[in-house]
Amino acid sequence: MQELQDRQKESILKQIAALPNMSNEELKILWRTLIGGDPPAYNRTFIVKHLAHRIQEIHYGGLSERTRAMMTDTLRHEGFDENGRMLHSCRKERDKKRASGMPVIGTRFTREWRDNIYEVIVVPGGFEYAGSKYKSLTAVAQAITGSHWNGKAFFGLKNNSKKGKGCK
Repeated sequence: MQELQDRQKESILKQIAALPNMSNEELKILWRTLIGGDPPAYNRTFIVKHLAHRIQEIHYGGLSERTRAMMTDTLRHEGFDENGRMLHSCRKERDKKRASGMPVIGTRFTREWRDNIYEVIVVPGGFEYAGSKYKSLTAVAQAITGSHWNGKAFFGLKNNSKKGKGCK
């Protein structure tokens, strides 16, 4: 059984390794077979990476339904469809959030302080640091330093609320 699994894994690796050496026409045919439709005409690197992902997905399985649902919810909350295209040309609520300085969910901030590197992740409703959730960057900065700091100043963020207002 292990030998069969090893041969299958080797076959998948060979398929992926062969992708960059394929002609554009061969990549298009493989795209139509594995994904369906025509591939984008503008980016060979994207096509190769996407096909490599699809080959692995077919063999090992894709994302769980729960993960897909969470991703879809996050995209819709931010005003995008499942392909990352904006749902509406002007999202006033989202613009207000951006103007207030709240970064996109999933953004990571790192800060070196006293020879240690600290990482903070933006999560719905706040920030996550060291496994705990905080409502503000200021609270995170205080947890790291033990004293009061302006969170944006501590993480080197500038307030760009005057830039980029309105729809384009």
